[in-house]
Amino acid sequence: MGRVRYALIGTGSRAQMYLEALAGAHADAGELVAVSDTNPGRIDWSLNRHPALGAPRRFDPAELASVTRELDIDRVIITSPDSTHADLIVRAVDAGADVVVEKPLTTTEDGVRKITDAVERTGKNVTLTFNYRYSPRNSALKQLISSGEIGDVTSVHFEWVLDTGHGADYFRRWHRDKSQSGGLLIHKASHHFDLVNWWIDDAPTRVFASGGLRFYGAENARRLGVGPRPVRGTTDSPLRDRFSLDLRTDDVWRGLYLEQEHLDGYLRDRDVFDEGITIEDNLSLVVDYGRGSTMSYSLNAHAPWEGYTVAVNGTRGRAELTVVERGSVLVDEEGRTVVDPSARPDLIADDLARPVSERLVVQQHFSTAREVPIPGGSGGHGGGDAILLRDVFVGGDDDPLGRTADWTDGVRSMVVGLAGNRSLETGQAVSISELDLGDAQEAVARR
Repeated sequence: MGRVRYALIGTGSRAQMYLEALAGAHADAGELVAVSDTNPGRIDWSLNRHPALGAPRRFDPAELASVTRELDIDRVIITSPDSTHADLIVRAVDAGADVVVEKPLTTTEDGVRKITDAVERTGKNVTLTFNYRYSPRNSALKQLISSGEIGDVTSVHFEWVLDTGHGADYFRRWHRDKSQSGGLLIHKASHHFDLVNWWIDDAPTRVFASGGLRFYGAENARRLGVGPRPVRGTTDSPLRDRFSLDLRTDDVWRGLYLEQEHLDGYLRDRDVFDEGITIEDNLSLVVDYGRGSTMSYSLNAHAPWEGYTVAVNGTRGRAELTVVERGSVLVDEEGRTVVDPSARPDLIADDLARPVSERLVVQQHFSTAREVPIPGGSGGHGGGDAILLRDVFVGGDDDPLGRTADWTDGVRSMVVGLAGNRSLETGQAVSISELDLGDAQEAVARR
């Protein structure tokens, strides 16, 4: 059997993982036949960075269906902005290709209906790349819950904090526009909701949400006494500060965005305290599940460190997973943010640094706690990216944990965000059944 023929659409930063895989570790399994982006400069930069990819056919996103048929594309990888996913998925499967798409599946109820109709019409496969499932620590928690050691799940507490490096970044780029990203409840938290659905093997039924834009944005800047600021971070202005992102400090940022912005006007380094931000930075949810358990969830996008804590209560005990993914965000002598403190140990005081760590503990009723070993992992998303890429390009072995996700998993994760956004608007709890999902409603409930 020959190599799988791929097209990729959207050559921003997330696409680089797939391009690197096709140029290197998984070149024997697949070849990049065609590539597309609304900005031709990003294509140029990406192909120059990965010369082993050769010279794939370049095409306009509007030509996806015709190019897929003409070049006999087997699979389309979609790494474009979230609001474009639904239409691209539909075009790809209607043209005869399977799809690999970054989360979230889509951002709207209409998008869910369109994808559902297209998949049922064509029978093609749509794979969601939920890489956090593949992280060894998250797989270890899944295995622990599935073993029955804590009994039937009764409730979940899940807190995720994004730091002032990563969290702030959503307020600089296109994600700040809720019409493009669906807000953090869909763009970011779909990762987290998928983990819970997968961990406890259940589907959400009702959501109540509370939250708002409480730190970033112009109104909060005025409330906090933040003074005049530059409109972007890539500047020598004396007004820049720790929240200003200078694209000149990173080769990828410079090549993909700064050097290409003249082609489409997209600014990757907008000020996090300016006007026009329509997404929330603090969010809390209560989510009910089909078999009777409930999750309390919170997301904060301006914490001083980054990571998450999840506690799963069951009829026989409790499991707790605590993860510090980055212990601090520091600033160098030039006032520029150091988002990887490990690269500058001179900035870290040993007695103050929060170590990067992960710990899984289980405790049954009337017993002492024990720590569960977590297998080692390296690379992005806690070691999950490398395992995910092998699954995508080579295929996974028989996996008792069921980590491969399809479009129905994508629906089950993002409907929590859809219902949460509606709850934010109405102040009321929203049942998943109230969403206009068409035939996808059955996919949400089906286990």
